[in-house]
Amino acid sequence: MKKTPFYSRHRALGAQIVEFAGFLMPIRFEGVIPEHLTVRNRLGLFDVSHMGEIEIRGKDRIRFANWITTNDVSRLEINQVQYSTMLYPDGGIVDDLLVYRLSDRIFLVVNAANTDKDYEWILSNKRFDVEIRNVSAQTGQLALQGPIAQEVMARLIDLDLDELRYYWAVETEIGGVPILLSRTGYTGEDGFEIYSSAEEGEKIWDLLFEADPELKPIGLGARDTLRLEMKYCLYGNDITKETNPLEAGLSWIVKLDKEDFIGKDALLKIRSEGVKRRLVGFVMDEGIPRKGYRIYKDGEEIGVVTSGNYSPCLKKGIGMGYVRTGHHKPKSRFEVEVRGKLIGAEVIKPPFYKDFTHR
Repeated sequence: MKKTPFYSRHRALGAQIVEFAGFLMPIRFEGVIPEHLTVRNRLGLFDVSHMGEIEIRGKDRIRFANWITTNDVSRLEINQVQYSTMLYPDGGIVDDLLVYRLSDRIFLVVNAANTDKDYEWILSNKRFDVEIRNVSAQTGQLALQGPIAQEVMARLIDLDLDELRYYWAVETEIGGVPILLSRTGYTGEDGFEIYSSAEEGEKIWDLLFEADPELKPIGLGARDTLRLEMKYCLYGNDITKETNPLEAGLSWIVKLDKEDFIGKDALLKIRSEGVKRRLVGFVMDEGIPRKGYRIYKDGEEIGVVTSGNYSPCLKKGIGMGYVRTGHHKPKSRFEVEVRGKLIGAEVIKPPFYKDFTHR
């Protein structure tokens, strides 16, 4: 098992450690619900160094990034970030990712379990004048998330953070350590993601806790419930190689009017024939849905749950799943089979949690 640069800090803080995507990662410190509410109400720090980082350099880096992703990289200004997907030729999703346009490179942040697969996929589709490098092992990544994230970060960094807008980044430093700082996250709250060299990561961790003595470390358990309350997709659950971005509600990051990209022809065909199923968010009348539970309408199976859990903020079970087109509109009702019992559920307009603070 791999260890992140912050593994010793997790052990010292008494984290429950589990294997995740080939890494030994903290699943919880205090507990999923209190950690979840800490991020919603104040501030928490996540170790997300298991995520993958891939650099694309060379004079054709923007053109190549546009070829392998669905969003339009050419529209990005320097230091701007965008959410995107990479597709197989049949329209299935290789991964969802963040694309950073920096002054001298394109910086891709991919899902931990997909890093090696994504790197090989990008290499196998290389064209134009580019250099591709997997820098995951050399990179540490922290996510500072919560309503007071800017207040705490301002104690450490000599920048006007009001100028750093949502989905923008800046190359700067903390305590003399060079970092890439972006206003991004996977929780719905205001916050920052901090990329540094793996060797100097612990210094940043310690400086953050010195800047805010009440700062709490947060594990992967709360990261999952936080993203679910925002209806953010999780690769391997809500999006896979068997799903496409049109049915997953991600058409907003698919620019079919740009130059050719991998999977474009397949998506044009899917759109012309009509999307057969849709990914929805739903709230349970009672009980908690789990991945793989079946969805029914009037006794007929119409879909399957892809993610489900207890919402600490709504205080009820919530989930995501694919249902036949026509059953996907807000306020549509169906039943979820929970341990042999059909329980009512209602489709909501996302996100589940409405009082988020990201800007």
